[in-house]
Amino acid sequence: MSEDDSTHSVEPPEKRRSWLDRISAALSGEPTTREDLVELLRDVQADGLIAADTLRMMEGAIAVSDLTVGDVMIPRAQMVVLPADAKLIDLMKLVVESGHSRFPVHGDDKDEILGILLAKDLLRGVVADNGPANVRELLRPAVLIPESKRLNVLLREFRQSRNHMAIVIDEYGGVAGLVTIEDVLEQIVGEIDDEHDEAEDEATLIAAQADGQFVVDALTPISDFNERFGADFDDDEYDTIGGLVTAAIGHLPEAGEELTLGRFGFRVARADARRLHALHLSVHADH
Repeated sequence: MSEDDSTHSVEPPEKRRSWLDRISAALSGEPTTREDLVELLRDVQADGLIAADTLRMMEGAIAVSDLTVGDVMIPRAQMVVLPADAKLIDLMKLVVESGHSRFPVHGDDKDEILGILLAKDLLRGVVADNGPANVRELLRPAVLIPESKRLNVLLREFRQSRNHMAIVIDEYGGVAGLVTIEDVLEQIVGEIDDEHDEAEDEATLIAAQADGQFVVDALTPISDFNERFGADFDDDEYDTIGGLVTAAIGHLPEAGEELTLGRFGFRVARADARRLHALHLSVHADH
């Protein structure tokens, strides 16, 4: 071996090997915890072997197993559901207005979910010669799940069944909400904002603005809203201010829509195809 060869064979890269040593230790059969795994992944990212975005997704994937459907579902008050007895053309108008691709369809009772309607199936039915007489002929089976189901289990079931939506049932058998595969995936990759979404402060549910108005998170409990502003909105039917506003407007609202309830003026700040996210609030003086 030449002098030059021996020179190049020394200086072991200890810093670069340290994370490999730790992975080896983690896989050696010794008991480990999720906290240890996350710490290891952060060390790997700090060494430049994975990107920060990749680390966030890996952490999100690990966290999903600790979450339940109840943590991420769209509440019943913010669901867009279709009545089974409506005419196909009327249903088409509702579908176009909402922007959704899948819809729970109910019978006389809104807790009676008959199935799931895909927008593409409705379109085929409307334009087909001698098409279906009513929407019931177009429905696909609804998947019913409890609020307590783990998200990692639900994601696996979504992949195996190729379903993209499930109806969430409460302990009394009533509809509590719905969850889609997108809701689960957002827990891993993070929420994907529309380019027109406004950057609101999410650290608080009600944030005062410099112009005297407020930004209100749609998931603010009605009781908290009442306490903050001295209001008396009823929270027997709806739990959140977003549910109250959505019901009063009569459909899933879009950004820019406005509503006045008593001395409170609401303008939709952020909404997507599944739910209302944030509201601008102006409070008028009592007369």
